Amino acid sequence: MTTAGDIMHRGAQWIPKHETLDRAAQLMRQLDVGALPIADENERLCGILTDRDIVVDCVAMGHDPSKVTAGDMAKGTPRWIDSGADVDEVLREMQGHQIRRLPVIENKRLVGMISEADLATHLNDDQLAGWVESVYAKN
Repeated sequence: MTTAGDIMHRGAQWIPKHETLDRAAQLMRQLDVGALPIADENERLCGILTDRDIVVDCVAMGHDPSKVTAGDMAKGTPRWIDSGADVDEVLREMQGHQIRRLPVIENKRLVGMISEADLATHLNDDQLAGWVESVYAKN
């Protein structure tokens, strides 16, 4: 059985919810990622911040990214998967919520992220096609 832990990329880092978006953008550039999980003071997942969130929901709206925090951008119920979950569970979670990135948790700690690139590397063509169709489908 292939698990979330097998297909994730390790080294994902939290961004504290009090951190500003300009700092988040710098961290994304440094880590070469397009998304960061947002953590509260107890390192619990509050949401995920994407580069698109910063551009569309902050900068394009005329807000100053040095004054808006990651926590201000967190919305909805954060989704995550246990590192021991099988790939079918990963796909159900991502497809069911139409999400492209999924934090992986082990013993209540962030251990990695699953992204589109990880899926493309580890799924067969039929699985990948089904995922793309459901995640990118318009509601």
